[in-house]
Parts: sequence; structure tokens; C-alpha cells
Amino acid sequence: MSGGEDSMVARLDALRQGDRGAVENALERYAPWLRLLARHEVESRFRARFDPSDVVQYAMLEAVRSFESFEGRTDAELTAWLRKILARALSHEVRRHKGAQKRDVGREQSLERDLEEVSGRWNAALAARDASPSMEAVQKESSLELAAALERLPDDYREVVILRNLEGLEHEEVARRMGRSSGAVRMLWVRALVELRNELGTDEAGA
Repeated sequence: MSGGEDSMVARLDALRQGDRGAVENALERYAPWLRLLARHEVESRFRARFDPSDVVQYAMLEAVRSFESFEGRTDAELTAWLRKILARALSHEVRRHKGAQKRDVGREQSLERDLEEVSGRWNAALAARDASPSMEAVQKESSLELAAALERLPDDYREVVILRNLEGLEHEEVARRMGRSSGAVRMLWVRALVELRNELGTDEAGA
């Protein structure tokens, strides 16, 4: 086991033995990443009928409350566990809006698969060796760091980066979704990437 893995195991073990506040603080770094995933599901699958931030807040509370039951030893296992909780929170919100009482396990499993697929696609986009030069400055950042930096961007900057770089949409489709011309979206994208690099602490120019 590598030093990084040893450190993660020790941190998780310490959290299981710690207090609720320590767990809440440790899991907070995953919140922006969960909000990105929730936003994708809410907008693509549920037509933005509820606020993804509310869903993530519910999921985070559940994660803190049930952390003692988490038996994983790696960061990958932790993120998978959090995705499962997020899927359950999304399903709960759907039931609440529909006025349904019965838990839909099938929906939860479907949501969990979707979240895993989206997360994997985004990780692949970050790690791709043939990624466009515009993303070279952020390729080495983790999904958590990228999600946190995206949250600090203005709404339109965040939107264009998510649609163009994480969702992999062409400029024309991004323009259609954002209600702008293709030329305006290209300029917005360039400015957004510069700002994103600033947020990530990189200073490479150009997109």
C-alpha cells in the first residue's frame, strides 16, 4: 500500500472514531463535486424541477449521520459511497415532488449508474492525453479541485465550461442551450477558461 493510500486509511479510521463535526468538515470538500453531479441529473433527467443544492444538502446530512457504517478504505470507495447516497437523495426528492411514499429502489439504482457514468466521463475528460490545449492547465487537477473552482466562477462561465469541456458538446450545441450565438459562446468560453485557470492557481495563457 502506498504512502497516499496509508494516509487515506488512517484519515478514514480517525474520522470513524471522531465526532460529527470532524466528519462534516472532512466531507465538505466533496460537496462541490456532488453539486455538479446533482446539477447534471436534475437538468438532464428531471428538467430542473428542484434545486440540486437542496438535494446535496440532504445527501451530506445523511452521509455525516451514517458515516460510521461506511466500511471503505480508499478515496474511490468513499466517492462511490457518496454517489450512492446522492442517488438516494435524488430519488427521495422525486418522491417528495410526486407525493409518493414508497421508496423506488430501481430508480435509485438507475440514478447511481448514471452518476457513476457521468463521474467517469468527466474524469476521462480531465485525464485525456489528447485533450485540447485549452484544458492542459487544468488536466492535473482532481475532480474535487475542479468542482470547487467551477463553483467560484460566474454562472455563465461555469455553464460554458461544463457544457463544452465536461459534457463534450460542440460550440453550436452549447450556443443553443445557452441562448447565445456560436461566436459569443466561443468568446465566453475563452474568458471562462482563463478565469478557471486563475481559480486553480495556474497562469498559462491562451485557449
